[in-house]
Amino acid sequence: MPSASTKAAATTAAADTRLSPGTPGHRRMSLALFAAGLAAFALLYSTQALLPAISAEFGATASAASWTVSAATGALALCVLPFSALSERFGRRAMMTASLSVAVAVALLVPLAPNLESLIALRAVQGAALAGLPASAMAYLAEEVRPRALIGAIGLFVAGNSIGGMSGRIVTGWVAQMWGWRAGLAAVGLTSLVCALAFRALLPKARHFTPGTLNPKALARTVRGHLADPLLMRLYVIGALFMTVFGAVYTVIGYRLVEAPFSLPQGVIGSIFLVYLVGTVSSAAAGKLVGRLGRRGALYLAVSTTAAGLLLSLSDSLALVLAGLVLITAGFFAGHAVASSSVSRTAKTGRAQASALYQSAYYLGSSAGGTLGALAFHAGGWAGTVLIGLVAVLGVVSVTLYGSHSARAAARRLHPATA
Repeated sequence: MPSASTKAAATTAAADTRLSPGTPGHRRMSLALFAAGLAAFALLYSTQALLPAISAEFGATASAASWTVSAATGALALCVLPFSALSERFGRRAMMTASLSVAVAVALLVPLAPNLESLIALRAVQGAALAGLPASAMAYLAEEVRPRALIGAIGLFVAGNSIGGMSGRIVTGWVAQMWGWRAGLAAVGLTSLVCALAFRALLPKARHFTPGTLNPKALARTVRGHLADPLLMRLYVIGALFMTVFGAVYTVIGYRLVEAPFSLPQGVIGSIFLVYLVGTVSSAAAGKLVGRLGRRGALYLAVSTTAAGLLLSLSDSLALVLAGLVLITAGFFAGHAVASSSVSRTAKTGRAQASALYQSAYYLGSSAGGTLGALAFHAGGWAGTVLIGLVAVLGVVSVTLYGSHSARAAARRLHPATA
């Protein structure tokens, strides 16, 4: 006969109506958020592969043109927290839908920008609009998916990010080579429109969301609580540093490949972003990595892979540069999936705000990485950009080591006899 504890566990499982792998609702949710992640990254980084062409048309330096990326990511970082608060009142599904709708509408205007200044301004508006998606998506998953499936579900959302980043850059690269960078941006806008419609049609209605009130004081208390949590703060810093590496590398790589000794055409440079497929695999596998190595072990593996890729990319051999990009991409997406899912699991209350703070740090890292990477490239070539990445990688290692030391110290305080 089953024990009382076994019966209680079975009753709890039966009463848990959250989504679990293998069910139709879980499949619809996975497809919907995959489409949303695809559209978000395709739009957010739509100008990145086109920076050399944008520089050529407007007579702008790499650091000036890089603001078409940094303005979008910076605006997203600033707006994600207030928009996450709105999602607590109006719902995750409604906020994600509004976010994608406005971002797609702006995307259809971006190709019409008459000068660099207006292009940067439109990109900032687009980034701000997208701010309603990432934190709301993480909170939706934390509320609607069973805990054991959470890392895998977030991994799929991040995988959608990687596919979107890849496809957006490839589409813009080849379309731009044939018809110009404006046509490339228009193609991304139309593709994202299709993704937004699919997202709205597929995403299941929230069954575990409880609306809250818009209380600025309560929001401030929640934010202060998260910022006072040492583990959450370490995760925020890790996300920002990983994204600094990624932003620096992928903002500048087009400028490096268009110059000697590579001298690649725009379409081929766009196709370089096929390496994002590696990010799709590594982010989706993050749950298994954590299961085998633990969270810190998975982060060490991710950061080691990223550092090896940075060093390999210094070569003047195109094959070795591509191999370096593969390692950088795999390490980044694995590290991001581990850190972002850890935020959702660590925060017991105010999950939307906890995720929003992570996203703010993450995209501030992207904005800083893009700007610093372009400035370093102007001053010292690709080696300067790699140096920025290696400093950020060293920061991740330092933060993770500090976390390990703090955990051991806490264990000694709790159990002095066994220390």
